[in-house]
Amino acid sequence: MWAIISALIEGLILGVIARLLIPGKQNIPLWLTVLLGVIGAIIGNLVAHLFGVADTRGFDWWRHAFQLGAAVVLIVVVTPLWAARSKPGP
Repeated sequence: MWAIISALIEGLILGVIARLLIPGKQNIPLWLTVLLGVIGAIIGNLVAHLFGVADTRGFDWWRHAFQLGAAVVLIVVVTPLWAARSKPGP
């Protein structure tokens, strides 16, 4: 249960920081921000493992940088898709 709660908290933090780094307004709901942050964390962990920097001594700066980068990319890609989805038809 704690793993789910910590994943949601990490997703929220990553998603919010990613949205702050992206210029302009992202019209996506908070739940989608958290979900993209969680997915970004998973992708970032996989990339960190590929580069061999997932488990380092001290604070894992590289792992967190990969997580944040993945979250930024996901939000940049998903935001226009979300906006197009929620627009009313002709």
